[in-house]
Amino acid sequence: MKKGQIVEGIVEKIEFPNKGKVYVPEEEQYVIVKNTVPGQKVKCSVNKMRKGKAEGRLLEVTEKSSLEKDSLCPHFGQCGGCTYQNLPYEHQLKLKEQQVHEMLEKAADHEFQWDGIFPSPVEEAYRNKMEFSFGDEYKDGPLALGMHKRGSFHDIVNVGECRIVDEDFRQILSATLEFAKETGLPYYHRMRHIGFFRHLLVRKAAKTGEILVDIVTTTQNQADLESWANRLVELEKQGCLKGKIAGILHTSNDSLADVVKDEGTEILYGQDYFYEILLGLKFKITPFSFFQTNSLGAEVLYEAARNYVGETKDKVIFDLYSGTGTIAQILAPVAKKVVGVEIVEEAVRAARENAALNGLDNCSFWAGDVLKVIDELGEVPDLIVLDPPRDGVHPKALEKIIGFGVERIVYIACKPTSVARDLEMLQGRGYQMERAVCIDLFPGTYHVETCVLLGRKKPAEKQM
Repeated sequence: MKKGQIVEGIVEKIEFPNKGKVYVPEEEQYVIVKNTVPGQKVKCSVNKMRKGKAEGRLLEVTEKSSLEKDSLCPHFGQCGGCTYQNLPYEHQLKLKEQQVHEMLEKAADHEFQWDGIFPSPVEEAYRNKMEFSFGDEYKDGPLALGMHKRGSFHDIVNVGECRIVDEDFRQILSATLEFAKETGLPYYHRMRHIGFFRHLLVRKAAKTGEILVDIVTTTQNQADLESWANRLVELEKQGCLKGKIAGILHTSNDSLADVVKDEGTEILYGQDYFYEILLGLKFKITPFSFFQTNSLGAEVLYEAARNYVGETKDKVIFDLYSGTGTIAQILAPVAKKVVGVEIVEEAVRAARENAALNGLDNCSFWAGDVLKVIDELGEVPDLIVLDPPRDGVHPKALEKIIGFGVERIVYIACKPTSVARDLEMLQGRGYQMERAVCIDLFPGTYHVETCVLLGRKKPAEKQM
């Protein structure tokens, strides 16, 4: 098989994340092709050959899989946000469960209890946060506001009928795009580093219905953003929104990176926070603080984690990579003390406020890198909860975590390959995986949360 060759074959299997194994009978070889589902016959172009392994780019689905259905989202296939909306939800769950279970079985050095996969309580309109990007629909085309086109870093797909958010998101998106077009100002071009409009951030609480909207721009131009804010408020007054706008913000960002970065935020209307309720506790959420993007699914995840944590009476718990302190506060009522560590200072401030809001005086939160702060805590934990970012735990930080010698560690991973990788060090230093479960917080996509319970190996097991 050669680079540039056009081949055709059947998708036999999908490996995490989104890697379709396509068998090409003429070549008696496999090609890895993204954005496919099992059973499809596909045509692809080989774009990479490395050590005899081939990777290809999907050109066409020549025969649909028997598992497929028509997606209800008109943007599916064009938008890069979702992968599996053409599969019935039960098949999405089976696919994710199989991928993670196989991955953990390969990584484990001991038999463990597999607890399957828990579905999201809702399959559509589940997201409480979206970051939309400004751009053009195609090179030098009309202004667009939405998601990146599948396979493209530049082109933007207008997603006015996106299915993973509710109608309030869509109304705000449409009104903002209309306003931006009326100004005549350009979007920020990531290669030329010129332009004005960058991102639109929308957050909405599932339980309280409160909405926070933030438009992110450069400081290269000026626009009447007050009139934009008034336009959104008018939507609410006219009954076009089911939720209630808590705040409308403007964030300046002149950084070169194509990410939402806060270099100064002003309040155009209301306040710069809103409230969400999880498992009976109230949480204050600010524009850039981490909070699970599926509120109802987060309750399922945290219930699973609480179950894995087990007995907590008179115990000191470390909640590392604690975000806005959701896990810490869910565990605090039944623990002696919970100590949270989070690198994002805004999230730590919110965590402290949330603890006070919920009347919890046995929580403390530290701002800083886990690797550095863990030596300054002045506490010895009885058990540890890890909920790191997608890349997992830094090896040096993991060494220090292992050094506490706690009996149980609960590891929550938004990227299962990270926990599979970290298992090697954990198992080599005296821990074993006892239980594992998946929780689907992202229907329609290949993402899935994984929760793992690790316990210290017994002396006899260490000698084996």
